[in-house]
Amino acid sequence: MKASGLGCTCGITLVLLSLLAVLHATTAQKNDISIYSFTVDSKVSSRFAHTVVTSRVVNRAETVQEATFQVELPKRAFITNFSMIIEGVTYPGNIKEKAAAQEQYSAAVARGESAGLVKATGRKTEQFQVSVNVAPAAKVTFELVYEELLKRQLGVYELLLKVQPQQLVKHLQMDIHIFEPQGISFLKTESTFMTSELANALTISQNKTKAHIQFKPQKTAGQLDKVLDGNFIVRYDVNRTLSGGSIQIENGYFVHYFAPEGLPTIPKNVIFVIDKSGSMSGRKIQQTREALIKILDDLKPNDQFNLISFSGDVTHWKPLLVPASPENVDQAKRYAANIEAHGGTNINDAMLTAVRLLQSANQKELLSDGSVSLIILLTDGDPTVGETSPARIQKNVQKAIDGQYSLFCLGFGFDVSYVFLEKLALDNGGLARRIYEDSDSALQLQDFYQEVANPLLTAVTFEYPDNAVDKVSQDNFRLLFKGSEIVVVGKLRDQSPDVLSAKVRGQLHMQNITFQTESSVAEQEKEFQSPKYIFHSFMERLWAYLTIQQLLEQMVSASGAEKQALETRALNLSLSYSFVTPLTSMVVTKPEGEQRSEVAEKPVETSRSGPSRRIPSDPWRDGLRGPPNAPLYPLYHTPGEPDMMLGKPLSDPLRVYFPQDDHLTGTPVVPAPIQAPPVILMLPGQSVNRLCVDIKHSQGPMKLLSDPDQGIEVTGQYETEKAQFSWIEVTLKNLQLQVRASPEHVVVTQNRRNSAYKWKETLFSMMPGLNMTMDKTGLLLLSSADKVTVGLLPWDGPGEGLRLLLRDTDRFSSHVNGTLGQFYQDVLWGPPTEADDSKRTLRVQGRDYSATRLVKLDYQEGSPGTEISCWSVEL
Repeated sequence: MKASGLGCTCGITLVLLSLLAVLHATTAQKNDISIYSFTVDSKVSSRFAHTVVTSRVVNRAETVQEATFQVELPKRAFITNFSMIIEGVTYPGNIKEKAAAQEQYSAAVARGESAGLVKATGRKTEQFQVSVNVAPAAKVTFELVYEELLKRQLGVYELLLKVQPQQLVKHLQMDIHIFEPQGISFLKTESTFMTSELANALTISQNKTKAHIQFKPQKTAGQLDKVLDGNFIVRYDVNRTLSGGSIQIENGYFVHYFAPEGLPTIPKNVIFVIDKSGSMSGRKIQQTREALIKILDDLKPNDQFNLISFSGDVTHWKPLLVPASPENVDQAKRYAANIEAHGGTNINDAMLTAVRLLQSANQKELLSDGSVSLIILLTDGDPTVGETSPARIQKNVQKAIDGQYSLFCLGFGFDVSYVFLEKLALDNGGLARRIYEDSDSALQLQDFYQEVANPLLTAVTFEYPDNAVDKVSQDNFRLLFKGSEIVVVGKLRDQSPDVLSAKVRGQLHMQNITFQTESSVAEQEKEFQSPKYIFHSFMERLWAYLTIQQLLEQMVSASGAEKQALETRALNLSLSYSFVTPLTSMVVTKPEGEQRSEVAEKPVETSRSGPSRRIPSDPWRDGLRGPPNAPLYPLYHTPGEPDMMLGKPLSDPLRVYFPQDDHLTGTPVVPAPIQAPPVILMLPGQSVNRLCVDIKHSQGPMKLLSDPDQGIEVTGQYETEKAQFSWIEVTLKNLQLQVRASPEHVVVTQNRRNSAYKWKETLFSMMPGLNMTMDKTGLLLLSSADKVTVGLLPWDGPGEGLRLLLRDTDRFSSHVNGTLGQFYQDVLWGPPTEADDSKRTLRVQGRDYSATRLVKLDYQEGSPGTEISCWSVEL
């Protein structure tokens, strides 16, 4: 079936961050190296993704040319194979221990060549790149294979195919096959390069346990006449009927997925430790305050909390933890709003203060039985005051916490040592996360908090019969949070029972709980043999993948002989299963006459410089200002009289730049730009079908419109001084979805998860009950069958600011209301006045409004807009 109408509003969304495939020639003639085929094949077998990227190129030049193959893959993925086929000869990549590949690596560096084939490129991806010389008329096939166990975060997994071939491709195809024995509960897609012309190139077929998503644009339909550039995302969830989880078995190995539904949330005691040193000044501290205020709003009444802010000194908001009552939360929000950045960075004292607060509350029996205690640290730099040795700080904090509390560390930007924060967190039962400096930094902080906001179980242990299993991965976990999933894998013994049983023990708020489940070995083996497109024998590789990941994580906190033993195990598994991990390298062999080999290594999370910033140009602003030291000519008028451009009296002459090569005669005059109104309403069935609304009086957020029958509510904050909306929010109650637009970006929130989209980046998203699209002009449309279409636009013409659009307004019900919604009730227009036919009166719900015929700019199709004559009212 076609892709319309698939998706859901809840549950896990599978995020398979897959790839950006870029194949281009580094030559003057763009078409010398031509991609004639590019395919992506992803097989997702019970959460384990096996992805193959294949590109075929030909050199159409008469001389040797260089072709470069680039693929972006998820940071959590392991490359398992790479090969080049040149004129029938295969040049494979061989995976070796890092020490064995070091000689080739060092030799390449000594020659001044770039030896590293893999580098970190984005928040979630790494880039693999290799180049090779191609003879005239010769063909080359590149193939890269990588694998990843998809991790559940906030109930979401994403399969992201980032497509950027940089040239037209004759044959382009993506196939994603999904097999989930538990059953697929929903599936939806999103793309940033899809347009209406490409919509029928996407097909989705789905039954209870399988799904096939294919994107295959056709040249005959003109769908390959445009270079594609953007993301393709697939999201899905699985059914969960067994509280003890799902045990799946294939080829002698098993995987146990555990994410019970319907458990109550355990109360938590949380201390937020906020860095307010001088390096946090400006945007970072502003975004931190914004995020902290929203996070405080999400605390539950039975939670307890406190705030610590630190620079060179350490300050706590309250001497003890306090309940998250409305009064305490409001006070904390006021405190957070006034946190200012200055001074040095005393991480050691701040962390020890947080631990002492929890210890004091525990000694005074202020912490409720069975509650969970968390410390969340946010910092953007290394320690500079007090104890500055990272190793000693780690030792001090671990000794103070003593396994009693969980520590989560957030590193803001790239000036902080992520390695330091990662060990600090892993030593104390938590995890570390980097917060990227961007317009959505506050959202990143909020999303992280949501991941740990709802603890469901503590002290979770998995038990299997000793005579049934062997080589089991980690089987005990400190915490299980809502929206996450615990995964345990292992090998079945040769003489294992016909049925594999399991017990999962954990602690709820006030009691212990035991879950039991079992799975028939024969039935499970049969189920994984039937789907012909599934990557067979995947579960053994899943076992190796997860075991390696856990060993690498355990190495962070280990030392001495224990660390060496963990490293040896992880290395042997990496070599046995051909995984490029931090302990191995792939040596890529090239044809005779070229640099004979290159080395691909797994990047690790480190500190590095962030991207540079640039202030975007403003043609209207810069055009009037002119170049530096340009002459200014006064625009003469009578002081105190209205100026035609600004519409208000001026006490001094307006000085405006005119280019020097203009031949000025007489008095310089600047034409008055026609303004775009804040809102244009389409009024179907009225004698006047278009109404321009100017908002002159606004205090606080406005309910612009609400239609309970449609399940739509639109609110906004209008700043009269700037004559623009600072934000507009659309709530679709039936979908439990909010879309909040600001001048910076658009944020879509659903099921506690935020997705940020920058304006003018194309978007094509389809889910049940909603199509969401954005074009290159920035026009965002929220549409659905039988519903009013709501549009949002970042207007950058005269009268710049956010704009609201409404289409299909004949679908409003009779219950629509609000500042703008009232105009879709019974509207009565009076005739033009005798003295001035450009003025009329309209009556709405018993209230009269004066309307004036004016020339305005219609912003609905984007900048620069078109002049229209419309009746304008002031509110």
